[in-house]
Amino acid sequence: MKSFENADNKEIEKFDNVSDIWWDLNGEMGTLHVINPLRTQFIMEKLPPNPKILDVGCGGGILSEALAKAGARVTGLDLSEASIQAAKKHAQSQNLQIDYRYESAQDVADKEAGTFDAIACMEMLEHVPEPGRVIAACAKALKPGGQAFFSTINRTPKAFLFAIVGGEYILRLLPRGTHTYSKLIRPVELKAWNKEAGLQFARLASLMYNPFTRTFKVAHDKEDVNYMAHFTK
Repeated sequence: MKSFENADNKEIEKFDNVSDIWWDLNGEMGTLHVINPLRTQFIMEKLPPNPKILDVGCGGGILSEALAKAGARVTGLDLSEASIQAAKKHAQSQNLQIDYRYESAQDVADKEAGTFDAIACMEMLEHVPEPGRVIAACAKALKPGGQAFFSTINRTPKAFLFAIVGGEYILRLLPRGTHTYSKLIRPVELKAWNKEAGLQFARLASLMYNPFTRTFKVAHDKEDVNYMAHFTK
């Protein structure tokens, strides 16, 4: 295992241990597949054709593949080597050209500053010790005028009840222990870190879950449990 700055080895180990189920649509990662079209649309609808996108915290490549199929040139990063290997294997099976790397956002920002049209960092910030440092690296990697997209979970009692207790322990929408309440991120905090990094807030939307139909929908301009935010450089 490489040694990365601003990384929690317990979090990395957690995702190494589930690397074989990223593409099991009926398994514990199935929820990510369900919300993936909504995440992809939120990103791609604001970008020019054939954008160059950096997917930070790409995991097994669920979002990276969708972006590539939508016409993007994708570089996917993750600190879990096992997840990167799973992503490479699946992309090869789909004949997709995606540049997967076992590197951090800071690694890429230092080598390729100002070269990406967009950054996608979805469901990742709540797994690192200092989210603001990841956002700063994302900003550095962006071209002037570039777009940054983040998604995470709000730190509220409702989020604890629905995302952690309900989502992980009752409905089993995600593996148990995926999230730690104290690491969840309020929108005001996300906006502040982006402002410090020189990024301007553009819009926010929440993913609303219906437990009866087991489906999600996008609610624009609403701060709920699971939310996505868009910033510009």
